[in-house]
Amino acid sequence: MKGVFRCPECGAETPQRINPFPTADCIIRRPAEDGRQGIVLIWRRNPPVGWAIPGGFVDYGESVEDAVRREMKEETNLELEELELFGVYSDPDRDPRFHTISTVFMARGVGELDPGDDAARARVFPLDKLPAEEEIVFDHNRIISDYLVRLENKAAWEDD
Repeated sequence: MKGVFRCPECGAETPQRINPFPTADCIIRRPAEDGRQGIVLIWRRNPPVGWAIPGGFVDYGESVEDAVRREMKEETNLELEELELFGVYSDPDRDPRFHTISTVFMARGVGELDPGDDAARARVFPLDKLPAEEEIVFDHNRIISDYLVRLENKAAWEDD
C-alpha cells in the first residue's frame, strides 16, 4: 500500500494500493529433434535477456487460462492441448523488474514452433539438455526443477 486516493465524487480518502502484476506461463511439452521428450523455451528479446518459459502478463478482464493461450500463440505460434495447472510462483524477487505472481500451466504444444512477440528465438530442449542455469532468467530454473521432480514422481507412481 502506498499513498492515498481521493474520490473525485465525495472526497473520501482510500488507501492507494500497489499490487503485484499477474502473469501466466506455460511449460509446453513437445518432442525434441531427436524424438525425446522436451520443453519449449524462448530466448527473450527484451531485458532480462535469456532463456525463459514462455509467458506474459494477464490483461485486465482476461482469465489466466485465456492469457496463457494468447501468450503461447504470440510467443511460440503453438496451440495448447491438455492444459493443466502446474503451480503458482509469487516470490517478490522472482522478476528483477517488479513484483509478479505467475500462474504456471503445463500443456502439449501443437502446430509449427515459430517465435514471435517478445521471443527472439524458440526452441525445444530435451529434458536432459537444458540451457545452463545462468542462461535461464527469472525463477524459471526453479519452475523447471519442480517440473522435473513432478515427472520423476509421476513415473515412480506409475511403476508401482
